[in-house]
Amino acid sequence: MIKPIVCAIAGFSFALLACHTKKGKNTAKATSASIPVVDVLIATPQSIVSQIEANGTVVANEYVELRPEVSGRLTYLNVPEGKPVTKGTVVATINDADLQAQLAKLKVQLQLAEITEQRNKKLLNINGINQSDYDASLNQVKSIQADIAYTQSLIDKTIIKAPFDGTMGLRQVSPGAYVTPASVIATLQQLNRLKIDFTMPEEYARYIRKGNTVIVKSDAAEKSTQKATIIAAEPQINTATRNIKVRALLEEGGVNPGAFVKVIVATNNDKKAILVPTNALIPDDKNKQAVLVKNGKAFFVNVETGVRQADAVEVVKGIQKGDTVVVTGVLFARPQNAVQVRSVKQLSEFSN
Repeated sequence: MIKPIVCAIAGFSFALLACHTKKGKNTAKATSASIPVVDVLIATPQSIVSQIEANGTVVANEYVELRPEVSGRLTYLNVPEGKPVTKGTVVATINDADLQAQLAKLKVQLQLAEITEQRNKKLLNINGINQSDYDASLNQVKSIQADIAYTQSLIDKTIIKAPFDGTMGLRQVSPGAYVTPASVIATLQQLNRLKIDFTMPEEYARYIRKGNTVIVKSDAAEKSTQKATIIAAEPQINTATRNIKVRALLEEGGVNPGAFVKVIVATNNDKKAILVPTNALIPDDKNKQAVLVKNGKAFFVNVETGVRQADAVEVVKGIQKGDTVVVTGVLFARPQNAVQVRSVKQLSEFSN
């Protein structure tokens, strides 16, 4: 009876040992599978062009809204929409019949006043009248001449002319309409030279120099770029936004006034910096973090960034030359926990 019992106990012990060994193997496999797999990048300084991107607006070289200086009814309208006009071209005229009648009346009065003045002058020479009577007649002549000049200026204001060579915009009124100085007849723009107005933060004001070249990119055609030359900057910084307004002259045309463009200003053409893919950084409420691999473990470090490019960002603090930076699988890494490096990537592999 004792022998069968001993055999049974021995068999049970062997079964327990086998189960324990199998459980250990499964635990080891589970532990290995829980280690996150990541790709890394070796931090290496690279040459970059430091640049700032700003929003800009295309502005015509000259722009004006053609408005009358006096109120009245339009008797003539010449607005060749979308066509070029030369300086001095009559665009519109306003009814000036009453002013012309007033001018004619003043001219008749002037003739009579001049005759009276000449007669009194002869009488004064022979002491026929006193000096005060002659002065009164001379004053009458000068007064009427002033009235004529004033009336003529009002007549001139009834004629609206193109102040410079340019392209006419769309007509806003019809012939016979009653217009006031608040009425816009049409717009006139000079398109042979286009300008770009853009604003930049005040800390970048040192990079704005007259004669410097900037790159202009239109949203409508992102792949095509043009050059523009800085011609002036507003001396006064906007106290509300702390921005400085800059104006550049576009070397080529192809865009319409009022269009939105992006302006790229270079700040440093010879700079070495460490670049990492933008998705390698973890944004936080206060800081940005990157994950480094040291001795097979993940370490989180706070970083400061600089120039941002399309697919990469400059790290100015937090990552040193030669550091191993996690670029994929960042969200699966845990501080000071083991990670498994699958491959070493190059920065060029992350560009579109």
